[in-house]
Amino acid sequence: MGMTYKYYPLERYLSIQNNNRIELTFSDIEKIIGDTLPPFAHKYLAWWANGGHIQAYAWLNAGWRVDEVKLGDSVVFVRE
Repeated sequence: MGMTYKYYPLERYLSIQNNNRIELTFSDIEKIIGDTLPPFAHKYLAWWANGGHIQAYAWLNAGWRVDEVKLGDSVVFVRE
């Protein structure tokens, strides 16, 4: 599975949510994508930036953006 598609399951998951805000643990995200998040995702807020990275397309294409990150723990997504 290429990097372009690794995060597609997250895009699909977010696109069917009815809420305007959702908090997912890193473990939740790993279950959704069926793979582990890279070490950078646990250590650097920049990995969760709303643009400029392959993974950001997953939430941006679904109409969401990252609002808050607790490194190594969870991410809050909000609908755009």
